[in-house]
Amino acid sequence: MSESPTTPDDPGVAPGTRDRDRRRTTELIGVAATGVLSAVMIGFVLLYWAQNLPVAGELYAGFRSFGRGMDAILGTNMFRHPFMWQSMATGVLIGVVAPLVGTFLVHREMALIGETLAHTAFAGVAVGFLLRATTGWDGSLLLVALVVGILGALGVQWLTERTDAYGDVPIAIMLSGSFAVGTLVISYGRGLTGINIEGYLFGNLAVVTVEGARLMAVLSVVVAAAVALTYKQLLFITFDEQAARVARLNVTGYNTLLVVLTAVVVVGAMQVLGVILVAAMLVVPVAAASQVARSFRETTYLAVIFGQLSVIGGFVVAVGGGLPSGGSIVVVAIAIYLVAIAASGSSMRAVTARG
Repeated sequence: MSESPTTPDDPGVAPGTRDRDRRRTTELIGVAATGVLSAVMIGFVLLYWAQNLPVAGELYAGFRSFGRGMDAILGTNMFRHPFMWQSMATGVLIGVVAPLVGTFLVHREMALIGETLAHTAFAGVAVGFLLRATTGWDGSLLLVALVVGILGALGVQWLTERTDAYGDVPIAIMLSGSFAVGTLVISYGRGLTGINIEGYLFGNLAVVTVEGARLMAVLSVVVAAAVALTYKQLLFITFDEQAARVARLNVTGYNTLLVVLTAVVVVGAMQVLGVILVAAMLVVPVAAASQVARSFRETTYLAVIFGQLSVIGGFVVAVGGGLPSGGSIVVVAIAIYLVAIAASGSSMRAVTARG
């Protein structure tokens, strides 16, 4: 009789191989589900924007009907409202791109730069408020924050490349300086007209505007595409920057790209998380993934999955308890981090550059 072919469940297959295959399958399912959810959210933002067109209008009406059905099933009164969907869309996209960029930052020990650029974006929002108060300009505050944030990212990179100070000194200077400028502008602007900055400081679902959701959708596609196209180069400079320079890789250019992408993510995430907490989504899901991952690629996958779980769980807590969205998302993210530590059985785990 001929022997039956060996399967992963056969005794002859090493248990480690079965466990590795199951881990990989679970991760791929999680990443695929996150990708589908992100695509649906981007689709809603596009449909909301183009709802006056014939085909888009029908699809948008179907989306609204689906939301009313969810309210009927769950006994809620929020999924029928477009502003709630655009807030959720923004949050879901933050849960993807923030850990995606944060994975490189954490492994390069640059976690503080997220906080720095958040304060720079805060200064941008303050400048936008001042423009509104003094000129009557009615443009998007996030666009001003995006411009100021990118300029701040370029400033940090310029200081890092051209000063002899320790690596984190330029970052600390930009952090404190940009926040100081923001507070001065806000204080001056309050004397001209009423300015409500609290929503941008602590995060608020109501802060997410139609323009903000569209901007986040565009920025998310740009960030994801940029990381996908430059993944190998960013991975190289993350683990061995000196070797990358020897190989004549444009290290300065890729470093600049990374900090600019960080600024872009921070500005988009500021709507939901607030200036004070936005850096947490760049760091905490990555830290949780690092406890259980065995490679850099696996860390990236798990960080995105954990980031998505943090956003969804945080929304549930925020809506159910009437609490700020930023604090709720970060608390859920930290809870996931603690569970990851318990699951790993240690507080540190080495991550290799292996894909």
